[in-house]
Amino acid sequence: AAKTGAAAKTGGRTKVKRLLIILILASAASAQTPLPSVSAKPGGAAAQLPAALEGVGIDQKLDAQLPLALFFTDEDGRRVQLRDYFGKRPVILTFVYYDCPMLCDMVLNGLVRGMRPINLQPGRDFEIVTVSFDPKETAPLAAAKKRTYLNSYRRAGAENGWHFLTGDEASVRALTRAAGFHYHFDEASGQFAHASGIMVATPEGRLSRYFYGVEFSARDLRFGLIDASAGKIGTVADQVLLFCFHYDPTTAKYGVAILNAMRLAGVATVLALGGFMFLSFKSDRKVRV
Repeated sequence: AAKTGAAAKTGGRTKVKRLLIILILASAASAQTPLPSVSAKPGGAAAQLPAALEGVGIDQKLDAQLPLALFFTDEDGRRVQLRDYFGKRPVILTFVYYDCPMLCDMVLNGLVRGMRPINLQPGRDFEIVTVSFDPKETAPLAAAKKRTYLNSYRRAGAENGWHFLTGDEASVRALTRAAGFHYHFDEASGQFAHASGIMVATPEGRLSRYFYGVEFSARDLRFGLIDASAGKIGTVADQVLLFCFHYDPTTAKYGVAILNAMRLAGVATVLALGGFMFLSFKSDRKVRV
């Protein structure tokens, strides 16, 4: 009887655990929690997720060319081509929809927080292109969102370097597909399920870096922009730091490159010893004179 009771308790706990897992997944779907892309593992089955989250995620397509010939509408209602924002500077690319109840604002808020400490200037050193993936959204909504984030960023001149676009279904699909950004409209909730992250592209429109989540470190953003510009922006100190850090696509972050750091430390040691020996020799000569 005792064994039967214990088994019943164990079975009850198992059912509770399963119920909790289902509730957590349901909450994630309704709250649009950031998710990695869903894919099948070799030799295994695909991850089981609610239907609303199937196919949602971000696939890294490093060095892929963005379709710059696509047409969109900017926040002022003007018809523009994507290539209008490329050619001279690296570009931070963000996919959101302006009527999003939570996650999209979290991404843009995180981007603003990450950019504030950086002394690089939008419109001068880099561009930001924010594209709505909801084809029903229009320029007035994009303009309102731009005002909100310019007021939050509080960087003089940023209005010339941060662009908020809308587009038709074909253009939006072509661009998001090229960037590896996958989303899904949930009929039940009337909202989009999507992952969170941003991309950095080169001036030529090639995808250079991906950063996931809703918080983006100033260091990663700065390094990503400098890398994408091929060193044309930033300082000599930035180039030295980039020698010690490298981008890891598996974590979508910059980490310490141990070997390079050791090499730099070795060079610094040799220079320090050389300087010490030079000063000592110079001092000895003065004493002899």
